[in-house]
Parts: sequence; structure tokens; C-alpha cells
Amino acid sequence: MRSFHGISFPDSEKLSNLSQDLENLDSIDLALLDAVQRDGRLPVVELAKRVNLSPTPCTLRLRRLEQDGIISGYHARLNPAALGQDLMVFVTVSLKATDEATLKAFNAAVRPVQQILECHMVGGGFDYLLKIRVRDMVEYRSILGGVLGGLPMVEGTHSYFVMEEVKESPLIPLPTRSKDRPR
Repeated sequence: MRSFHGISFPDSEKLSNLSQDLENLDSIDLALLDAVQRDGRLPVVELAKRVNLSPTPCTLRLRRLEQDGIISGYHARLNPAALGQDLMVFVTVSLKATDEATLKAFNAAVRPVQQILECHMVGGGFDYLLKIRVRDMVEYRSILGGVLGGLPMVEGTHSYFVMEEVKESPLIPLPTRSKDRPR
């Protein structure tokens, strides 16, 4: 692993292996991935039927996809409104400096904050883009003033309040295979 601004990247050998893994996926693997990312609770028997396999080879393929890191986990999608988490805010964060120690300190400070669902270091007019989900403006204000505003490395923030979620999808676009390669 190599690191850049506090972010770990796989070394070139690991990237080559991931690229090779993608090349080794056949249409059955892709169908399995599509099915489990749409419904991770499908029983293996049902999943096997959908991809025209018997349960044992289906299970073996799933295990291989998990071991290869292509399937990284399973989870349930919760309805934020049903849980009273009605306000979503995107926040841009600019730091006073972008040296390694500052970036690591910022990353460590935001990781434990449950309301910060996503934190992305970006290139451009600011340093980070955060996705925050909270009950209301009062809770958001406590995150902004109590957490982000209290960090000594933060130079400034801009908040963008979501008025309507037009599209939200956890599905990863999968490549298509016009012709399967022999395995």
C-alpha cells in the first residue's frame, strides 16, 4: 500500500490484480453481482436459479467474489425519513493547509461523526465534500459549529441543503460482456 495525503492506495501489483479480476468476470459472475447488489437477501437457491447454476457452484462463485474483494459486504437500506433523519446537507470544507499531518488530522476528526455519511477529499476549489444526514437544522447547526467549526485546520465551509433527492442509488454500473472468455 502507498499513501498520498493520508489516503491509502493499493500498490501497482494489487491494482493489476484488481484489473485482472475484472477481466476474469464472466456473464454469470456479472449476473450474480447484479442480483446481489439489488437484493443481498436472496437465498442461494433463488440466486442460483436466476443465473442458471445449481446452488453449490453459485455459492462457490459468491465466495470467490467475496474473497477477491469484489463483494465487500451486505447491508440493509434504511428509510431516513422513517427514522426522522429528514435533512441532508452537502458541505464543502476548505482547510488552512494541505500538508500530510493536517489531512490526517481532519480525516481522523470526521470519521467518528455518525451524521457524516460520506467524506471525500477532492481536487478543485475546496478540499473535502461531506454528505451529512441529520434530524433537523438544530442538529446540523451542532455538527457545523460543534464539530467542523471547532477544528483548528478548517478555514471555511459552505453548506448546500438538499430540497429534493432526485436520484439516489447504491448500484454500481457493471460492465457488459458480449462474449464470455473461457475460464
